[in-house]
Amino acid sequence: MKSEFNTSLEALSAKMGDWFQAIIINLPNIIIAVLVFFIAYYVSQKLRELIIRVLQNKIKQHSIRNLIGNIVSITTIAVGIFLALTVLNLDKALSSILAGAGVAGLAIGLALQGTIANTFSGIFLAVKDILNVGDFIETNGYTGTVENINLRYVTLKEPDNNLVIIPNNLVVENPFKNFGLTSQIRVTLNCGVAYNSNLREVRDLANDTISNAFPQGNKVIEFHFLEFGDSSIDFQMRFWVDARRNITQLEAKSNAIILLKEAFDKNNIDIPYPIRTLINTSVKN
Repeated sequence: MKSEFNTSLEALSAKMGDWFQAIIINLPNIIIAVLVFFIAYYVSQKLRELIIRVLQNKIKQHSIRNLIGNIVSITTIAVGIFLALTVLNLDKALSSILAGAGVAGLAIGLALQGTIANTFSGIFLAVKDILNVGDFIETNGYTGTVENINLRYVTLKEPDNNLVIIPNNLVVENPFKNFGLTSQIRVTLNCGVAYNSNLREVRDLANDTISNAFPQGNKVIEFHFLEFGDSSIDFQMRFWVDARRNITQLEAKSNAIILLKEAFDKNNIDIPYPIRTLINTSVKN
């Protein structure tokens, strides 16, 4: 028993001696590999800060800027690890690590495909600059102001102050209307005047009233008489207002109704309403 123990101890000592000798022989490579790794780590942090600073004026979402910076940083560190393992002549170990990472990445990708889709959709929204915080939009049956955009979802605040959380991929894959991409909105207003009205006077008065309240610039107010109604001659006006929100369109339409009513009253132009005459046909005996 004692001899077997001594034999094992001698074998262990010889093995440790071989290891120590290998470390001494490869010490320059080890030092170089460590230096390569730390240099790669330092460069990755500087690149991350630089990328975030460069993207600050191009991508408004802080979380997406950080994601892109982290991707660049991780890629740089991965390159450093690859170079360090190459210096240590551990190419086979590197191949095994890459193969294992590929299998693990496939499994993780299948498990998190929804999250990944939302992440890339969030990056797409940020890079394309088609949706920003503060824009008034309609999407997926909801209307409201964009409160937040992150890597998973878009937060909308509806006019009634309710918050709606919509996954990024639903916003990207479905049509949406962004009022914030345009500086003007067209307002449509329908009205009617009495049959005894001077139609040319009505047209000129309506155009002057709207153009004074809502300057059109190089655009033209559209005015059309539509039909002979049951109790009025109906017309439609379409004009432009400076706005980036749908609520402004409603406000402009409301103000236009007030101004037209005041102008018509001042010039004795009636806006008639349907009159129903009831006739009592019952006969008293």
